[in-house]
Amino acid sequence: MIDDVAEGGGVCAGVEQHVGGRPDLAELVGSSVVAVDTASGQPHVVLTFDDGPEPGGTDLVLSALAEARATATFFVLLSRTRRHPSLLADVVAGGHEVALHGPDHRRLTHLHPDTVAVRTADARRELEDVTGRSVRWFRPPYGAQSPATWRAVATAGLTPVMWSISCHDWRDVTDDERLEQIGAMDRPGAVVLAHDGFATLVDGVDDGPRPNLDRGAFVRSLLEICTAKGLSGCSLETALQTGRAVHRVWLDQTNPNHECG
Repeated sequence: MIDDVAEGGGVCAGVEQHVGGRPDLAELVGSSVVAVDTASGQPHVVLTFDDGPEPGGTDLVLSALAEARATATFFVLLSRTRRHPSLLADVVAGGHEVALHGPDHRRLTHLHPDTVAVRTADARRELEDVTGRSVRWFRPPYGAQSPATWRAVATAGLTPVMWSISCHDWRDVTDDERLEQIGAMDRPGAVVLAHDGFATLVDGVDDGPRPNLDRGAFVRSLLEICTAKGLSGCSLETALQTGRAVHRVWLDQTNPNHECG
């Protein structure tokens, strides 16, 4: 069970609440999934991967997950799925959940809300057409959302998902630093932010040089830590079969250097 969210990439305000609670709380502007209440006793940790699919990243992550019999939720970019459709097919074939990260990686808070609504709805339809599956979740690039962009995403029929643990795997730091929050985890229910790709100019952004990282080896290390703690990695969809989503208001209107997601 999650009592507190370990890290918020945006301005996390207000209260934490569960789906199925008071409707007025569940519909607060900025309300986003940040964890799962595993009161049922399931040892689930939600694994999420952003910015793919990408050759040399997604395929290695999928192999590591398959070895551990773990599943994950992949927040994909359409700028990548259009270039690497076979990798997207591999994600689906591996039993993983597909969610939307956006048509590209541009920061939504730099766009007009009407534009956000249209492009997000169009991207959701395209992703559902390609995968043949319903898409429920959305993670805004960099975890950046304002009240207006949050409403635009809701209009597109999607629920924002943020995170409670970050692996900082978009940075060129040591694996010990990337795994620090995983190592400190002492209970199930966290939503873990990791990446199977790295956004570049083809995704509409320039986030600097890629980190020096073997993503397959990194995910193996992450899963080994989870196993040693008696925890199992799974997709958000799987965790919610027995658990309840924990929401928190997450807004980022002022920080131009927001770097996560």
